[in-house]
Amino acid sequence: MKPGFWRGKHVLVTGGAGFLGSGLCHALGALGAQVTALDAMLDGTGAHPANLEGSGATLLRADLRDSDLASAVTGLDAVFNLAAQTSHAGSMADPFTDLAINAEAQLRLIAALRQGSPAATVVHASTRQFYGTPRYLPVDEAHPLAPPDANGISKLAGEQYWLLEHKVHGRPVVSLRLTNCYGPRLRVRDARQTFLGIWFRRLLEGQPFEVWGGEQLRDLAYLDDVVAAFLLAAETPACAGRAFNLGGSAPVSLLQLAEAAVAANGAGRFVIKEFPAERAAIDIGSYHADDSAFRAATGWAPETTLDQGLRRSLDWFRPRLSAYV
Repeated sequence: MKPGFWRGKHVLVTGGAGFLGSGLCHALGALGAQVTALDAMLDGTGAHPANLEGSGATLLRADLRDSDLASAVTGLDAVFNLAAQTSHAGSMADPFTDLAINAEAQLRLIAALRQGSPAATVVHASTRQFYGTPRYLPVDEAHPLAPPDANGISKLAGEQYWLLEHKVHGRPVVSLRLTNCYGPRLRVRDARQTFLGIWFRRLLEGQPFEVWGGEQLRDLAYLDDVVAAFLLAAETPACAGRAFNLGGSAPVSLLQLAEAAVAANGAGRFVIKEFPAERAAIDIGSYHADDSAFRAATGWAPETTLDQGLRRSLDWFRPRLSAYV
């Protein structure tokens, strides 16, 4: 990251009270930015009132779907756009709300930014879900798009609206297609954000957790590495107008991941089960990313090993678990 780049910059983080959003708020605050975290604080999302403690960010409770955004988006240097509905099962149960948050609300934000901050850089949080069941591994950005669920479709629409904003209006926009991200402040009440959340909770409560399938491969990205990637994407002009995959540690099977999580905790147990029918229908099987394009453009590489990330996550939650469940 460029020394001094963020000092004094006015930055908006949408979804700022969530897992990744709050991680960015903490990092930006430490770098000297003036940060506003915009979040609707909706039930069932990753937003948590304790996530921003110590970040220095100002929390603005607002919903991109219907709030007046003018004051929030005026005079900005950068926007990190992480406001989204991320539950895959939830998207299938209620695709209309999913569409409203992930696509229609994005258009409202785009329109507001044209008026208030026409030159602000935008880094948009996107998803690997677009690719569906991989035809080959690792998956690069040239892989065919075949979203397996409503969430993948709505998120793809949102991403394309942002990239169109670059193409037509010249705004610096970067989209990062994320893999499974984890770390401090992850939603651990349930599996709505990622399956690792409920695994962490069960481990810390001394209860067994469920592993569905077990053979599927995943590459996992630790919070600090993901935050560094977002900052570099905003700092690097050559990234503008592009969508990049962002991976993490070397891929492991879910069974290997479960064993690593137990080892990181120092105790625990799990049971292997078949996928529930409603989840099996939208599961993509094995996935890991080819993120060489982003690495070449920015010099980024993950610095946290899987074992380190799991230990740090569990250690962070251990004294705070009651506040997060």
